[in-house]
Amino acid sequence: MKKFIFFLLFAFYSFIGFSQVFSNRSNLKKDSTKENEYPFLLPILGKKATAAGFDLPYSAGIGVNYLWQKSDITISNLSVGFNHNPQHSLDNVIQFNSATVTSNGINIRPDVWVLPFLNVYGIFAKSYSTTAIDANLRVPTDPSVPGSEWKTIANFQTKAQFEGTTTGFGFTPTMGVKGFWMAFDMNFTWTDISQLEKPAFTYIFGPRLGKAFKLQKPEKSVAFWVGGFRVKMNSGTAGSLPIGDLFNTDGLSQKIDNGYAIIDEAQQNTDAWWNGLTPAEQQQPRNIAKKDFIESRLATAESTLDGLAGTVNNVENSSVQYSLTKRPADMWNFLVGSQYQFNKHWMLRAECGFLASRTQVIAGLQYRFGL
Repeated sequence: MKKFIFFLLFAFYSFIGFSQVFSNRSNLKKDSTKENEYPFLLPILGKKATAAGFDLPYSAGIGVNYLWQKSDITISNLSVGFNHNPQHSLDNVIQFNSATVTSNGINIRPDVWVLPFLNVYGIFAKSYSTTAIDANLRVPTDPSVPGSEWKTIANFQTKAQFEGTTTGFGFTPTMGVKGFWMAFDMNFTWTDISQLEKPAFTYIFGPRLGKAFKLQKPEKSVAFWVGGFRVKMNSGTAGSLPIGDLFNTDGLSQKIDNGYAIIDEAQQNTDAWWNGLTPAEQQQPRNIAKKDFIESRLATAESTLDGLAGTVNNVENSSVQYSLTKRPADMWNFLVGSQYQFNKHWMLRAECGFLASRTQVIAGLQYRFGL
């Protein structure tokens, strides 16, 4: 039983984060003389694994990787303010048609095998992201006409660009038997972006199932795998952006004037509907709630337009402050990947994630050495 557990732990292990290495039990018989031949301090139990017939990869490595990703996000609890005036919630008057984040960057990932079945690594990255949002500012306009209550007073298409520096760490426990392996990659990162009040936290979980094939030449192999990719980010975000960096201000004055006209019309319709009710109908809770509902949203929309109007004549020096809650539109997506190992020092890896609302491509080169 003890030998069987040892076999499960060491039979096949891999670094899944952004590079893939594995062991190969070429000698089925235990050779105690090899325990003294293992020249490196790590991984712990490395000497015993070698003596048991495992061909271990070098215990340390450093990888350079490129990542491109496009993902839909869901936004809620949006509050905005202009030129550092008090913020007010837009949840009742904003409709998001789409919200997409596109990012690319380079990261460096040093890693070390602490145990033959546990890899630990660090993450140091530079990334460039663009958040594109298409949203409508809407108000209820005519309570007397069912089904015609809401009208768009302005459409805003914003695109904000961010540059971030990411640090973090991760670990990959693995298990395997008969050449097939499972790995459960987990990492925790913090991305510092100047426009945000605090670093953005992200947790990634990536289970993989794969198999590697030895090639004819010594130390060469190719691996293939399938798996999943789950992203969880901190939901709260707050920051400040220049108005000109957020959206195209051409035609902004016209949008504001049109918005005021629609709000005035909606207020007139609301007053006409209310004044047309009998005193008894005006006392009914549902009509009171309807009137309060409409007027509160008209007031929110008007405050938003007032804030925007204060930026029109000085766009270069104007800014918008915001806070919001965000999450990925889909937590999971599917992925496939492959790695080619030139020798025990050099590996080249590629991986693609797709399905759901997120697409990503990862490519990297890794160099390994003994430690």
